Amino acid sequence: MAQFSRIEVATAMKETGMIPLFYHSDIELSKKVLKACYDGGARLMEFTARGDFAHEIFGELTKYAIAELPGMIMGVGSVTDAAAASLYMALGANFIVTPVLREDIAIVCNRRKVLWSPGCGTLTEIARAEELGCEIVKLFPGDIYGPNFVKGIKGPCKWTSIMPTGGVAPTKENLSAWFDAGVTCVGMGSKLISKEIIANKDYAKLEQDVKNALAIVNEVRK
Repeated sequence: MAQFSRIEVATAMKETGMIPLFYHSDIELSKKVLKACYDGGARLMEFTARGDFAHEIFGELTKYAIAELPGMIMGVGSVTDAAAASLYMALGANFIVTPVLREDIAIVCNRRKVLWSPGCGTLTEIARAEELGCEIVKLFPGDIYGPNFVKGIKGPCKWTSIMPTGGVAPTKENLSAWFDAGVTCVGMGSKLISKEIIANKDYAKLEQDVKNALAIVNEVRK
């Protein structure tokens, strides 16, 4: 069961402005990455469930977060059907992120009042997601659409909350462009939690990089 309501999750997304994205099959390494992000100030983590037995890793990570990282909101990304969404919610997922808009996922998440964020690429998809109760729409892949797409959407639909994922970088130039365009928050994966950091197990650098990214987000949102 989710530890946080969808309202609490949406509020945390808006307040922090950034969600780290991460997947690894090594549970101990994953715990260290999660803790480094937490110590750096992140309060949400999207576990991108893309590997075999990913649900087992997520279950252990969630137990670790509940026991050791108070206030850390664990969610799951790359969810492609309602069965997977239900499985991850049973393992404690507080939000579900999908690469595409799927109404079956909306139904099971709404039934449990768990926030879901579908990947959308057109205004029609965004409007349908909002009709189905979506609070924050995922723009994916973000680098294909870019900040100008967000500006275009926010013109007629000022109520729409957008989270780009894919191609978002922890630089002032990149983050300024997105937040100036009107995004609510951003999802950041390999450009934040890099292959080099993982290979070197440089968790101190990751913690500092997360702090720096959050500081930039706070700066450019003012």
